[in-house]
Amino acid sequence: MVGSNFGIIYHPSAGGGSSGQANSGSGTASGVSGGNSFNAISGGDRSAPASHLSDFMLQLEDYTPLLPDAVTSHYLNMGGFHADDKRIVRLISIATQKFMSDIIDDALQHSKARTHMQNSSTPGGSKAKDRKFTLTMEDLQPALADYGINVRKMDYSQ
Repeated sequence: MVGSNFGIIYHPSAGGGSSGQANSGSGTASGVSGGNSFNAISGGDRSAPASHLSDFMLQLEDYTPLLPDAVTSHYLNMGGFHADDKRIVRLISIATQKFMSDIIDDALQHSKARTHMQNSSTPGGSKAKDRKFTLTMEDLQPALADYGINVRKMDYSQ
């Protein structure tokens, strides 16, 4: 499972790579001493990302994303991905939530720019700061186009 490998991405006892063997000097036992010198040189530097990642994965167990786990699991199963680990499902839910949030924020910026252009062209336009915005296809289309998603209106709705 993908989720079970997160804790050992930068495992210190995994042995040294080519940089660890380069620091160890030459000799017949450089592979063994290279791994040890690599671990001694890197110290906590290589384990810090792993500890941050494992802390993040532990926090995912307590976090409840906006998209329920059942909805995310359903669409993952429809796509052919089956995850037994709920942390993976929540990680995908968070990524989806971020993606949707970015698109909606871009659509809001398009809406603000459009209404600003309409108000500036009209004499005596309203300058209310607490104005409410409605998400429309007119604003959503350019925001989705920025992400490579093409949306068209159906012929009968034009």
